[in-house]
Amino acid sequence: MKQKKCMKLKTRIVVAFLAIIIIPFLLTAVVLCWFANSKIRALGEEYGIKEPTYESLYNSSLAISKRMDAQFAKLQTMAEENPEQLEDNSCLNRLNAELTEDDSCIAVRKEDRIYYNGSTVFTDEQLLQTLPAYGEGSAVSGSRSYIETEAQVLVKQMDFRFRDGSDGSIFLISQLNQILPETQDWLFDTVVAILLILVLTSLAMSLWIYRGVVSPLNQLKKATQNIKEGNLDFTVEGNGVKEVNDLCEDFEEMRKRLKESAEEKVEFDRDNKELISNISHDLKTPITAVKGYVEGLMDGVADTPEKVDRYIHTIYNKANEMDRLINELTFYSKIDTNRIPYTFAKIHVADYFEDCVEELSYELKAQGIDLTYFNYLDEDVLVIADAEQLKRVINNIVSNSIKYMNKEKGVINIRLKDAGDFIQVEIEDNGKGIAQKDLPKIFDRFYRTDASRNSTKGGSGIGLSIVRKILEDHGGKVWATSKEGVGTVMCFVLRKYQEVPANEQNTDRRG
Repeated sequence: MKQKKCMKLKTRIVVAFLAIIIIPFLLTAVVLCWFANSKIRALGEEYGIKEPTYESLYNSSLAISKRMDAQFAKLQTMAEENPEQLEDNSCLNRLNAELTEDDSCIAVRKEDRIYYNGSTVFTDEQLLQTLPAYGEGSAVSGSRSYIETEAQVLVKQMDFRFRDGSDGSIFLISQLNQILPETQDWLFDTVVAILLILVLTSLAMSLWIYRGVVSPLNQLKKATQNIKEGNLDFTVEGNGVKEVNDLCEDFEEMRKRLKESAEEKVEFDRDNKELISNISHDLKTPITAVKGYVEGLMDGVADTPEKVDRYIHTIYNKANEMDRLINELTFYSKIDTNRIPYTFAKIHVADYFEDCVEELSYELKAQGIDLTYFNYLDEDVLVIADAEQLKRVINNIVSNSIKYMNKEKGVINIRLKDAGDFIQVEIEDNGKGIAQKDLPKIFDRFYRTDASRNSTKGGSGIGLSIVRKILEDHGGKVWATSKEGVGTVMCFVLRKYQEVPANEQNTDRRG
């Protein structure tokens, strides 16, 4: 899988946390400034305030004062033009109702008593005690604190004369602790904006974390479902946080290994089926022959001592074939599953091959095959190998040469050559050779160039695969060259054993 640079989960959470704090803060500041500027302009237009400031939003006295000026001007005009209306309770009720909408009211005092009280907060007695006296100014204004309440009020006074000549004063009273409607709207809009910013920011950060964590996990869930169903042909790609991405990479590696194991199992099952088929075929031929000769003996077909001896000898050879085949198959099953313990030791190459050649010469001579041996190596050349398994390699190669020997006078040559850090062993025969199309496959399991699968000549098809397996386990390799009608040369190499000087060993240990 391609390595991707991903953010750690811890880092992503920290970033999301900071974003949830910083982004709403910045956006709220921007929204507040925009709302405030718009509301400030609206306040200036509504109440006639020149050059309104931010103080106008939370200090309502100026706006209320401006609003009272307009209302007081109406009362002043009424007192000057129609003063009798100030004595009409119905007219006063109508005026007070209009002022109530602005959290204001009017009060009328006649001499030392309250003629009209439009307030729902203050009693007549409170008004008499706290309102300015007659003559203190026709437009006196100020902020007063009432003893019996905590209300802050703004009072504007206008003195006049009743029709009977009594002293009269009309008061315009407004509460200062009220919040302007524009300010209320601004506060409401601000709260709604902050809530929307918080919600949208939280949703964005949650989606970011979700896509980084949950999406890859969903992919892993689908992957596990595919594995459960036996489908291994998919790819898991991590594109989220580092921890989850690492998990995806490990999962992908597991999937690849499972797929390889599944493919190996399929191949193993196929090989097992082929093995069973080979065993059945290769054992059937000698068993059939043994059965036929035994029946011949039982039926008296072998009516002479010579025939009886030939029949028994044939049965013996067929039994040896079956025994050899079973031994090969048993050994192959062990070596293929790495259940053959190797006993590696230093081997003197010259002495070892001289013994092997001497042993082989007797067997080959009995079959009319000449064996020649050439050693071009130094006398002191050593290799690390399992003597028994190396002998099996040589015997299998020679046996394969014998099986395909079609010349009247067979010849097998064994040559030892120096190949630098390796020794090269060549086993040459003058048999019928191997076709070029078959040459790359002769070391494969159960491969035989003889399509008839004659076990006598074609063998089991595993002799050379055993050779390759043993040599690979020794760190060597094997190959073949051949020419049809001329013969075949089997070659394999083994690494030489080289003594490390004691001083170099000590140097390595000190280092």
